[in-house]
Amino acid sequence: MLAFFAIVFGVVFVDQLTKWLAIIFLKGNESAIFINNVLKFTYIENTGAAFGMLSDHRWVFLLISSIAIVGITVYMIKWRPKSKLLYVAVSFIVGGGIGNMIDRVCLGYVVDFIDFYAFPKLWKYIFNVADSFVCVGAGMVMLYLILSMIDDAKKEKLKKEAEENKILEEKNDD
Repeated sequence: MLAFFAIVFGVVFVDQLTKWLAIIFLKGNESAIFINNVLKFTYIENTGAAFGMLSDHRWVFLLISSIAIVGITVYMIKWRPKSKLLYVAVSFIVGGGIGNMIDRVCLGYVVDFIDFYAFPKLWKYIFNVADSFVCVGAGMVMLYLILSMIDDAKKEKLKKEAEENKILEEKNDD
């Protein structure tokens, strides 16, 4: 359980550090190009959800985020999943959620600054480290679910084969 809280703390720390740096170095300045035609850092104040969606619904996001964070944390404490993949994934999601929640509570908006603009017709969002952790964590949960389904299917197949072999052995004994 300590690992869960350590990962969550680490995610929140990295998120808040990068947002602090964005405020110091980017706020009020033009975008800073990191990789030409691919990635730049652009300071914005996002009043919406991840990637700027549903602007000006701060209290809705605070409520939903709070419920999700508490629910996931209770799940982790009560059921303690054995999968390291799920453990890390959920820790990323909770840490990212807390990182953005800190901004919403303290600032009234979320600081976003990562501007991936390699595909401007497909991608026009500016995001932050917390958003990245939430998305990566969600992807890891999907991977965990897919791997679990494959594992369950393999176990079911082995069980069925064992039952069929047992029936064949019983018929051969007769």
